Amino acid sequence: MFLTMMKGKIHRATVTEANLNYVGSITIDEELLDASGILPNEKVQVVNINNGARLETYTIPGPRGSGIISLNGAAARLCQIGDKVIIIAYALMEEKEAKQWQPKVVFVDENNKIVKIEEKEIHGQTE
Repeated sequence: MFLTMMKGKIHRATVTEANLNYVGSITIDEELLDASGILPNEKVQVVNINNGARLETYTIPGPRGSGIISLNGAAARLCQIGDKVIIIAYALMEEKEAKQWQPKVVFVDENNKIVKIEEKEIHGQTE
C-alpha cells in the first residue's frame, strides 16, 4: 500500500506577483525550491492563508535569492500580491518508509528569505 506524505513545504511565503497573462504554474525562488526539496515542474498544492483558496499547479524556478513567489495564469485569480501562502509537495511511499519519513519544512520571513529549515517528525507534532 502506498501513502501520500508531505515531502516538502514552504511555510507562510508572501506572494510577490500574480501574473494572469502567463501560461500557468507558480514561480518560486530557486533557493526556496532547493531548501524544501521541491523540484522544478513538480506538482504542488498552494494554500492561500488570506482567503482559504487551495489549488494545485507545478513549479517553475525563479531567480535564486530573488524571493519571488508568483502565481501565474488562472491561479493568479486566487491570490493577491501580499497574500501569505503555504506551498506543499507530496510523495507516494510505502507505509514502512512513511513511518520514518522526515519532510523538509522551510520557514521564511516577510521577504521570503529563509529563517529556518526543519526536517521534523510527522507523528506527534503539529505544523
